[in-house]
Amino acid sequence: MNEERLSFPKAEKLCGKTAVTALLSKGHKGATANLRYYYQVPEAAEEKPNLFLVSVPKRYFKRAVKRNLLKRRIREAYRLNKQILPKRGIKLMFVFTAAELVDYHTLEAEMQSVLQKIAEKL
Repeated sequence: MNEERLSFPKAEKLCGKTAVTALLSKGHKGATANLRYYYQVPEAAEEKPNLFLVSVPKRYFKRAVKRNLLKRRIREAYRLNKQILPKRGIKLMFVFTAAELVDYHTLEAEMQSVLQKIAEKL
């Protein structure tokens, strides 16, 4: 496999309050058992890297150690499966919604199904 394809550089990270607000207000949304996701597809079909953001709220996980563990698992699942989506500058945001810790394989299966759904709608 190509190492460049499996990396997660800073250029692929979604950041900035205005970008996140626009994604939440104008983007599409959906949910799985453990994740809520938002995505926005740009009108122009240019070859740009997709932008990704993950959030684990403090509501159920007060300790940062558990929140960071879940964020690492979600980012890793995205990193290994991001080639499912074409590079069109799609903005993605995932919010973990379950009240207890979930293993990596469950998150990866949900990530694959979400990315497949988004790719089919393009």
